[in-house]
Amino acid sequence: MYTNYELRQMPLSVDSSRRVVEEFLHANGLSLDDLDYYVGVFLKGSDEMLAGAGKKGDVIKCVAVEESQRDEGFTNRIVSHLVNLITSEGYTCVKVFTKPCYREVFESLAFSLLADTPHAVLLENGHGLADYRKYLTSRRREGRNGVIVINGNPFTRGHRYLVEQAARQVDYLYVIPVKEDASMFSYEERKDMMKDALSDITNIDILEGSDYAISAATFPSYFIKKMSNVTESQTMMDLKLFSQHIAPSLGVSVRFVGSEPTDKLTSYYNERMRELLPSMGIDVVEIERLRENGNIISASRLRRFLADGNLSEAAHLAYSTTIPYLIAHLATMALQTELDTTPKPGLVDRHDSGAHHDMDYSLMQRSINTLHPYFVRLALAGWQKEIPAHEVIQGIGVECEEAMLRATGGVNTHKGALFSMGITVVAASHLWYENLITSQPHNLNITISELRQTVSAIARRFPKSSGTHGSIVTQKYNLKGARDHAIDGYPLLFGEWLPYYAANKNHDEVNIRTLLLIMSELEDTNIYYRKDAKTAEDVKRQSRYAFDNYALWRMETMNDDFIHRNISPGGAADMLSLTIFVNSIIKET
Repeated sequence: MYTNYELRQMPLSVDSSRRVVEEFLHANGLSLDDLDYYVGVFLKGSDEMLAGAGKKGDVIKCVAVEESQRDEGFTNRIVSHLVNLITSEGYTCVKVFTKPCYREVFESLAFSLLADTPHAVLLENGHGLADYRKYLTSRRREGRNGVIVINGNPFTRGHRYLVEQAARQVDYLYVIPVKEDASMFSYEERKDMMKDALSDITNIDILEGSDYAISAATFPSYFIKKMSNVTESQTMMDLKLFSQHIAPSLGVSVRFVGSEPTDKLTSYYNERMRELLPSMGIDVVEIERLRENGNIISASRLRRFLADGNLSEAAHLAYSTTIPYLIAHLATMALQTELDTTPKPGLVDRHDSGAHHDMDYSLMQRSINTLHPYFVRLALAGWQKEIPAHEVIQGIGVECEEAMLRATGGVNTHKGALFSMGITVVAASHLWYENLITSQPHNLNITISELRQTVSAIARRFPKSSGTHGSIVTQKYNLKGARDHAIDGYPLLFGEWLPYYAANKNHDEVNIRTLLLIMSELEDTNIYYRKDAKTAEDVKRQSRYAFDNYALWRMETMNDDFIHRNISPGGAADMLSLTIFVNSIIKET
């Protein structure tokens, strides 16, 4: 019966394809949700969609079949296709969020009901919820116990206050981190932040998060902050899962929430929680959010400061043990900003790969993503009274380099940046820790002189390298290498590049202009290695002229010239990243 029909993937990034899906769903009483894949059934030779369904991760959504075609078995065919696709991506449990009218179809395909509402049902093919319930039961304590679900993106002083207040009202408090990785900070980072920040409160247990509490499966609106006609169904679905499965497994009788005066969706969720959960035997206690000078201590405000490259203001809102994670994030952000800066002469950017035949934007992006967890480890290593031993720093650096090479197939994308950024991350974290225990919280900051001295002290502990491209060049041309510049405290960065960048950071093309300034002054060992001393001096002169007579077309011309001559100012790119990072972690310039 299927010989006259075909499955077609409908790429939602293509406007025409997206419109077809939206119109089809609208005709069948649905709206397009957040999806990473959609497939439709078509009569061969026809552009009329007869049935369709999509997925987001391991969740099947937006299932629809034309009413006249509902006896044709199209749902089975599409679902089988999506289940195979999802399992091929490594998921062991497939969920579906759909209309109640499709419940029997999915149950016939070995899906089990998890929760239902008048307008939607959530089913699962697998034992995910059963396994999670077993885990929760294993952590259950006796007494009047409560639970609080926290995203903590990142963990702030406000979050700490909420947990403290909640823990005082129960015998035992379970803290459940939101597991969905749809936030600025990953689930693992957020969970670790909570463990670091709450380690001194004795009557709490930080549990593993799951797909069954505020996730893309149960409550996708939470992550796109969009009120819609499906928000009510998603809210009820999430609260039913909590009341029927999570709360009984833990034996909790009270759920704590923070007041929410600004976010409409969270406020709505809290309101529905207060209305629904008491009828299910669970009290809801709303705790007034922590305020300072009339403003709420919120993660959203903190994230705005981070996006602006303002660690000082962000750190003031964060709980103290969160600060290393902020420092690491800003380091990663600086590498990302350098990569996104376009156009750049001879370097990988959004337009092309510059003078590189073994790198492109996606490879560099993969490298940055790989480096980030190691920046977190370096920041945490520095978060102590004493500067960590160089063996500790070097050990993390070696692991990071090995991970980078695995991720890039052996291509050295960020080795130079790893050294300069890594030791600066350690220095910054150490200084913030020192200031935290010796200063008033309102006056937290580090100075340029402190940072330079600490970077220099860390670099001095490292042995001189040998056999690397940089060491070969420095010996051949009698130049200073990465370690030497760090021991000197990066005089050009703090004396020239940082002041220029800080004074012009709100200008549209400050990153490109700062890169030109760096190229005009830095003895870039990458250029020496790929070319020679004459070329290196020529690049400095050309860059100075381009800096003094800036024009976008000149950047494109320089890029064409550098590609032709195989010139890559990789050292300058590393210093641009470092300049951006340093600007974000200090106030003084």
